[in-house]
Amino acid sequence: MKFVQIIDFETERLEDMQKVLQEAGQRNAGKAGGPTYRMLLKDRDKPNRYVALLEFESYDEAMRNSDDPETSKLAEQLGALSIGERVYTNLDVLESGELK
Repeated sequence: MKFVQIIDFETERLEDMQKVLQEAGQRNAGKAGGPTYRMLLKDRDKPNRYVALLEFESYDEAMRNSDDPETSKLAEQLGALSIGERVYTNLDVLESGELK
C-alpha cells in the first residue's frame, strides 16, 4: 500500500531549503527506497507556511528512508532553516488517481 508523509513547516529561507533539497535529490538519484513523488505547496493565506507531500511505495520503504543517515542529515539541515517545529502527518493511501 502506498504511503504519504506530509510535512507542515514555516520558513523565511525557502530558496535555501530548495537548494538543500535539490542537492539531496541529486545525491539520491536512482537510489531505491526514497520518495517516488513529491510536491511542495505554499499557503496562500499564511506567509512563510509550506506543506511538503512525499509519496513512497509503502510505509516500510518510508521507514527505511527515515533510518538512512543521509535522511537524518537532511532533516537537520532543513530544521535549521525552519521557524519553529515541523509537523509530520503519516498517511496510508486508500485511493489515488487523476480526475478528468
